[in-house]
Amino acid sequence: MDWLQYEKEALQKGYSHICGVDEAGRGPLAGPVCAAAVILPTDTIIEGVNDSKKLSEKKREALFEVIKEQAVSYSIAYASVEEIEEMNILNATMLAMKRAVEGLDVKADFAMIDGNRLPDLSIDSEYIIKGDAKSMSVACASILAKVSRDRLLYEYAKEYPQYQFDKHKGYGTKAHTDAIKIYGPCPYHRMSFLTKILK
Repeated sequence: MDWLQYEKEALQKGYSHICGVDEAGRGPLAGPVCAAAVILPTDTIIEGVNDSKKLSEKKREALFEVIKEQAVSYSIAYASVEEIEEMNILNATMLAMKRAVEGLDVKADFAMIDGNRLPDLSIDSEYIIKGDAKSMSVACASILAKVSRDRLLYEYAKEYPQYQFDKHKGYGTKAHTDAIKIYGPCPYHRMSFLTKILK
């Protein structure tokens, strides 16, 4: 498999600053959704990079630093719990992706978006289904988004230890849903995601 196939196709079309974009945190019951955008130098493959879900936490943490060092530019952005509640998770995810692309120091002229729909960008873009397993830039973005969001949840765990956010990162594990039933929700919970649990 060619990790740079999509990047090469974009270069052939005349684009020069191609960013990969991915998100982390659409499914959890708590915390914001995080997105990252990454522009890599042409023809760069970072050893060990893969879809963030296939890597151990230790491996992701190590690659996080390598990606930041090697990237031409990278940007990490969020959509808050309030925004998720206000506009729904899909629209909030698109907003976080848009913020990530717009936050790049080196402006991208083409964006490759993981998934099956596109955020509202001012530059040309394409979506790639399972892009985090097909494109080096998108895979790097998936790692930056996942690690950034996980680090935030570790902070939440210090504030609200009863929920054990450090263990499940806000996902709906039994331990997490049990804690919500016992203690009720905290300000970081997405209330629209809790309707069945709080019945």
